[in-house]
Amino acid sequence: MRSTTILIMVMTEQPSDSSMDSIAAMDSGLATRVTEWLKENLPAGWVEAVDAGDTEKVNLMRLALPYEEWCEKLGKAGWATATWPVEYGGAGLEPAQAKVVNEVLNRYKVPRSFNVLGIGMAGPTLLQWGTEEQKKRFLPPMAQHREIWCQMFSEPGAGSDVASLATRAMRDGDEWVVNGQKVWTTLGHIAHYGMLVARTDPDLPKHKGLSYFLLDMHAPGVEVRPLVQMTGEAEFNEVFFNDVRIPDSMRVGAVGEGWAVATTTLMNERVALSGAGSEGMANVGGGPVDALVALAVKNGAWGEPVLRNKLVQLVIEGRIVKITNLRAAARRKQGKPAGPEGSITKLFQAEYNQRLQSVAMEVLGCRAMAWDETDLEAASMVRGFLRSRANTIEGGTSEIMRNILGERVLGLPKEPSVDKDVPWSELRR
Repeated sequence: MRSTTILIMVMTEQPSDSSMDSIAAMDSGLATRVTEWLKENLPAGWVEAVDAGDTEKVNLMRLALPYEEWCEKLGKAGWATATWPVEYGGAGLEPAQAKVVNEVLNRYKVPRSFNVLGIGMAGPTLLQWGTEEQKKRFLPPMAQHREIWCQMFSEPGAGSDVASLATRAMRDGDEWVVNGQKVWTTLGHIAHYGMLVARTDPDLPKHKGLSYFLLDMHAPGVEVRPLVQMTGEAEFNEVFFNDVRIPDSMRVGAVGEGWAVATTTLMNERVALSGAGSEGMANVGGGPVDALVALAVKNGAWGEPVLRNKLVQLVIEGRIVKITNLRAAARRKQGKPAGPEGSITKLFQAEYNQRLQSVAMEVLGCRAMAWDETDLEAASMVRGFLRSRANTIEGGTSEIMRNILGERVLGLPKEPSVDKDVPWSELRR
């Protein structure tokens, strides 16, 4: 009886055939519209080469594509930020429609803007908290890759416990004077603007005396020092503030509401970090599992039972990542903001990618230790392995993700906090 009742409930919740046909027709029409736009704006033959499976031709075209110009063109069309209102640089689509757009862009291997911290984090934050002037000024160039963004939350003494940050912003008429230091600022060396959280009232508890600002990264007094990581790149930075002046018009949210605004940014950060590259059957970091399996078959590693078992497990886990992300996407389709569920895929995918990259080194074999300078495949895979070490730290450590899941998803009690109601100025640091 119970199973019959459940079946009836499920059946009654399904849309009618005519409704399904209507939705399918709408999706098909939108997909056709995006595809036609790509044919008109990508290099001639790009779409046809993808349809024909001519990967080599597509790769050659990608190398010749003017990246900056292309990202701006994609943004002006609204496809880069499809759910944003048209007046702010988007296409004004519903989340379900935006999924169709993304599926087409993914299918045709369309290059996207690397401005993830802008589009994925600053944009949603401004849409929720920004003034009309801020939205009109910052969102269109953000979507069009004309202004790159960075995030300045972490400090040398405030990493996982961001709310204990010490960077000060003091009011001076219609401006704020900022002094302090941030660290691990991704893209800070090339960013035009940054999201900054600073302490505006040290006599309040640490979560309550913060305010959120938009900072011109080229303002007088801003110093950016790149940090070289073990990949040989300088992706992260230290940022120093020496009497930097920020107009009050660049404040987001009310004075003292910085933690609430920052929480919106952090929730979207976890969605951005966990969702990129995982909507398809490919996964993050070093590329699709399928490519790794193909390499194992090609070089004979697939014949090793233990290694083959690891690869199969990675394929299974990759599917789990996709399904979990789809569940989070379903929440956003209902118009709900990013929530703590983003921590699920951020946690799992970070650790999954590290396992993937380690197995990739096993598949690569001796080439992982030494390779010819023309062996771009080995160089790229080793780079992916080295870079993945940061996955469980950046965007919130795995330990913090587990705390969030325990408290905000599973409803477990919070760990004791002795400094919750203590003024920040009285805390030991």
